Amino acid sequence: MIIKKLTLYNFKNHSEKKFEFSPQINCFVGNNGAGKTNILDALHYLSVGKSFLGNTDINNIKTDEDFFTIDAEVQNEDSEDSIKISQPKEAKKIIKKNDKSYDRMADHIGYLPSVMISPYDSNLISDSGESRRKFLDSMISQTDSGYLFDLIQYQKTIQQRNALLKYFAKNRVWDKDSLEIYDDPITKSGTKIFEKRKEFVEKLNPIVQNFYQIISGGRETVSVIYESHLSQDSFENLLKESLEKDRMLTYTSKGIHKDDLLFEMDSVLIKRIGSQGQQKSFLISLKLAQMSLVKELTGKTPILLLDDIFDKLDDHRVAQLIKLVNQENFGQIFITDTHRERTESVVKKINEESIIFEI
Repeated sequence: MIIKKLTLYNFKNHSEKKFEFSPQINCFVGNNGAGKTNILDALHYLSVGKSFLGNTDINNIKTDEDFFTIDAEVQNEDSEDSIKISQPKEAKKIIKKNDKSYDRMADHIGYLPSVMISPYDSNLISDSGESRRKFLDSMISQTDSGYLFDLIQYQKTIQQRNALLKYFAKNRVWDKDSLEIYDDPITKSGTKIFEKRKEFVEKLNPIVQNFYQIISGGRETVSVIYESHLSQDSFENLLKESLEKDRMLTYTSKGIHKDDLLFEMDSVLIKRIGSQGQQKSFLISLKLAQMSLVKELTGKTPILLLDDIFDKLDDHRVAQLIKLVNQENFGQIFITDTHRERTESVVKKINEESIIFEI
């Protein structure tokens, strides 16, 4: 998958920007605040239909404007597609492929897979399990459209069950039969999600370990471990056993919505013993493993978005990373940096087809 052209209108700080990209390496250089990361965010929108920074769609409309649009020409294996994302202030976001709107936003996920490596990745190590669950869900959703459907159904049913638990507590009533209506749909979709998460992490872990050894050359061993209540018991039993606890807490305390990924180094959580360099190397290995597995499972080569990578790694490590990605045939790469000379000296040595855009 190659993004050939990109046009932005009223997206964040960009009134109008047009780009024609190299199929290999593309760099955006400029001062801090120029809007380099915003361009990567627009590319992320093309992939998953939303900002990687967590901003709401309306907040990404340029100040004092009424809409934003992101237009792109994407080279598929045997065709060329146009993708258009538009967000008016007073209406719903629309994603079109070849001028035809998707019936559901979720149907677009997986068309143009992407992987982002950014300074915000450190949150995956330091934050709660929710951020790691979202990361895992995002990875699998790009490879399996059915997974995303099951996830949406599961989350909707859990919300309904929790709302009923809160209603019972507020009104001091209890109706076990009404609550059990949700057990079957929760169990069915939740168990499918558990099985797919487990299978995905089992495939991901050895790839992460391999890339970590290449990038760091370290003697330590890293691991990605999937932690879930369903590893100990069936979902049906979990709901029955936690019923009284759920009644007191007024929410569903057990289930795949409490899953986590454990990032370990030599069998200890990496956030406890890993140096800053080791943690960075692990996160990059994790993202490269994501790229490799998405490519293996879908047959599509994800685009790679490298945000401010020079600020987190020395020039030699950046050169090694880009060289590795190039050798692995990971496809199209987009990089942001504040220093043109630094970017040029690293990138041009690796690939003469690279393009550097001044922002």
